[in-house]
Amino acid sequence: MNVLNCIAVDDEPLALGLVCAFIEKTPFLSLAGRYSSAVEALQMIQNAAIDVIFLDIQMPDLTGIELARILEKAGNKAPRVIFTTAFNQYALDGFRVDALDYLLKPFNYEEFLRAASKAQSYAELLQKASSSGSPEPKDEYLFLKVEYQLVRIAYDDILYTEGLKDYVKVHLKSDSKPVLSLTSLKALEEKLPPSRFMRVHRSFIVNLDKISAVTRNTIQIGTATIPVSDQYKDTFSQFLSKWM
Repeated sequence: MNVLNCIAVDDEPLALGLVCAFIEKTPFLSLAGRYSSAVEALQMIQNAAIDVIFLDIQMPDLTGIELARILEKAGNKAPRVIFTTAFNQYALDGFRVDALDYLLKPFNYEEFLRAASKAQSYAELLQKASSSGSPEPKDEYLFLKVEYQLVRIAYDDILYTEGLKDYVKVHLKSDSKPVLSLTSLKALEEKLPPSRFMRVHRSFIVNLDKISAVTRNTIQIGTATIPVSDQYKDTFSQFLSKWM
């Protein structure tokens, strides 16, 4: 069993003490630090290998959401976040920054353990993906959160992605039903290799290998016709000149 290094961040001493007690009670978690400030926690994270952060949202100086957005820039190397908060109105913001879970105070140990187990499952998935026995190279797929599960999707299976208000719809070659993930198109774009995928519209990213026909303003992938907006037309034209 892999042990995950964790920190707890909360400006309320009682809440911080409870989370730390829960971490120390859990065999696969190791408490590496406790902080009442997200700024202090950020300094520690930059200098240590942390796997999971149990993070409050409403804090002075730097909120938990703001800290999570900073950590997002580190990509897969960033520790995963489990939010602990008394305010349910931040749930959507939590999932937009790809949090593993969202614990609403007051929560008990059973609820805490369920969230921590998601972090353990995520770590095991990453370990399997990077092992030498993996059938695919590490950079041939990505993980997306779909209905509270992490789903592995091969790049080659993606036809195109469509951004909705709060979700991204991923259209696949292997399934007529698209996959819905609660994330932003921008966050997904940062995970996709630019040599294989291109954003052609504020709402669309396409797999360049799956394009079957093009015009100056549209792309055809299978039966789908995808518009190319003016904002991305120059970049697409450069690709089009090579493609033709």
